[in-house]
Amino acid sequence: MKKYNSNGKLLLTSEYLVLDGSKALAIPTRFGQDLIVEKIKETSLIWESFDVARNCWFQAEFRLPDLRIVNETFDTNSEDSKESIAQTLQKILLVAKKMNPDFLVSEEGFLVKTNLTFPRDWGLGTSSTLINNIAQWANVDAFELLQNSFGGSGYDIACAQNDLPISYQLDMTSFRKLSEPLSHRTPKVEIVEFNPSFTDQLFFVHLNSKQDSKKGIQRYKELKGKLAEEIKRVSEITDEMIACKSISEFEKLIVEHEEIISKIIQNKPIKEILFADYFGAIKSLGAWGGDFVLVTGNENTSAYFKQKGFDTVIPYKEMIL
Repeated sequence: MKKYNSNGKLLLTSEYLVLDGSKALAIPTRFGQDLIVEKIKETSLIWESFDVARNCWFQAEFRLPDLRIVNETFDTNSEDSKESIAQTLQKILLVAKKMNPDFLVSEEGFLVKTNLTFPRDWGLGTSSTLINNIAQWANVDAFELLQNSFGGSGYDIACAQNDLPISYQLDMTSFRKLSEPLSHRTPKVEIVEFNPSFTDQLFFVHLNSKQDSKKGIQRYKELKGKLAEEIKRVSEITDEMIACKSISEFEKLIVEHEEIISKIIQNKPIKEILFADYFGAIKSLGAWGGDFVLVTGNENTSAYFKQKGFDTVIPYKEMIL
């Protein structure tokens, strides 16, 4: 039996702009996903995915060695279609096999079980933790596997692989044309010391919905113009947040960051939409409109959000590793 584990992720700065070279601050979470592989006598790959409550929400069988889908079952209460999940998983495995032809070459079959330690609608990286775990199993580069399957900036893969806060930046000089894929852009990942004295005043609040990051990115691509100044300023905000010593300065940086992104994607900040009367600062994370927000606050924060129907309020120290 082999077991692989990957951390979840939260992008604290440079949402959207990280795709165009802005420096981002990201944190791995104590919540994540593992992948357990066992050999079986049948010459097939049997896949079982379990949620945080240990319920099997997805099961599929693939024929070996060609990975043709034999059958599948799926939790019909999910917003996803069973076809898309089985075919997406098949695509990831085929890409991994192309990268490493020895992957899944065996006279025996495999039973694979994945286990999430966070609710699927939290948006902490169900896909990125899966990609990184499969990459470990297949002994291939996780960033390349991501780009050839899901796509994205890759910061979530960096979080999956690190146990401390990181800064993440794509080297935009490493590709020749804007049309070239992100896989040609070298990611720069650095461990950073981000443990401000005011962490007891930081909280993560779930907005009761899971944002479709692909749709969010598509909207950003459609609306963005020339962003050199915005990228430069948000990169500076990232550095200033990492070095920040006071909660008041941190809140100013949050507000400025929200204003910049709001203008780019033509969306109002979430505080203006839902929490205009909240006493602290609120910052969207990742693709705007769902998942978690970062808020500054105090002992009254939890009661405020729960009164408005947002029951998942997690103190910063309980979210990070």
